[in-house]
Amino acid sequence: MKKIRGGGELPPKPTSIQLMKGFVGGTLGILILGVMGQTTGIPWLMAPFGATCVILFAAPSSPLAQPRNVIAGHLITSTVGLAALYGLGNSVWVIALSVGVAIMLMQYLRAVHPPAGANPIVIMLAGQSVVGLDYLVTPTLIGSITLVMLASVVNNYGEESNWPVYWHGFGRKKRQ
Repeated sequence: MKKIRGGGELPPKPTSIQLMKGFVGGTLGILILGVMGQTTGIPWLMAPFGATCVILFAAPSSPLAQPRNVIAGHLITSTVGLAALYGLGNSVWVIALSVGVAIMLMQYLRAVHPPAGANPIVIMLAGQSVVGLDYLVTPTLIGSITLVMLASVVNNYGEESNWPVYWHGFGRKKRQ
């Protein structure tokens, strides 16, 4: 019982600028993708993008909110979901296994993005009649890039802002 008691402090209250970034980023991110979908007739929205907006605009300094994690995380998990759907079907066992494999691959490839963990579920619940291989491009790739581009504008509003912390993660190592 001792381990689950917690005891840490709540995070500090967000500033009004941080609150506005969350509001504006989340609203614009989903609005842009929704309007793109209405304009082109191509589905640009997927449920995990709502959770992506939470991380991008409410916790932008988190490793989970960095461009590499957002874009690669969504691509990895959508690929796993499509491979499982078309290779193994969409039974509850396949759905569960694909989520586990997707998490493991995001960890291994150092591109963990929690909202992307829902992608295999979304893909398999939609089924082959709704979701094809083009799902990797639209909405997955272009949608995640759109949200990252918006985050680079919204999250850099104000002098104290410097987002992203890293783009690709292949930079120079810090000297000790």
